[in-house]
Amino acid sequence: MKRIVILISGRGSNMEAIVQSCAREGWPAQVVAVMANRPQAAGLAYAAQHGIATGVVEHSQFDSREAFDEALAALIDSHQPDLVVLAGFMRILTDGFVNHYAGRLLNIHPSLLPAFAGLHTHQRAIDAGCKVAGATVHFVTPTLDHGPIVSQAVVPVLPDDTAAALSARVLQAEHVIYPAAVRWFVTGQLQWRDGRVVQAAGEPQLLFA
Repeated sequence: MKRIVILISGRGSNMEAIVQSCAREGWPAQVVAVMANRPQAAGLAYAAQHGIATGVVEHSQFDSREAFDEALAALIDSHQPDLVVLAGFMRILTDGFVNHYAGRLLNIHPSLLPAFAGLHTHQRAIDAGCKVAGATVHFVTPTLDHGPIVSQAVVPVLPDDTAAALSARVLQAEHVIYPAAVRWFVTGQLQWRDGRVVQAAGEPQLLFA
């Protein structure tokens, strides 16, 4: 059984989607812990209610990113994870942390990377006149939001869209592609070919939502 640790900062809706899919689909895996950098993160309560260990490493209690990441990694490693999943974890991680989990650290970003890395992705897509937007699951590397892409989802940008409306539409698609990507990882269906990530069984890595 593969062991999954999920990091959140807020309500953790992607975490919920992963936990539910793991149970419903019978993955050979278990979410063994959910951790947050904010003690008030709402997703911690959901995890506890489902018998999942929780933990908090509060970033404001540390003098540096390096010290925070060291404490966070120590807590994560106590659960011996095969995969670490960032699900709305709103902290920029140091190169040392990322390299420690190289090849087993996934993130989801609310844009079609490499477009709109960073914050405020939905408003930036609207302001740019994009006709589509979406989300990207990728392996995390030291370069922010530029790791190898596992899967993407595409949603339309409507003429009267607001950032909030577009965000809600993208989030629904995230809840489909992120659990699928985690399932592919824990079942050994992700392969590297010429620096790209391929779904070995031929399942689509692109969702038109």
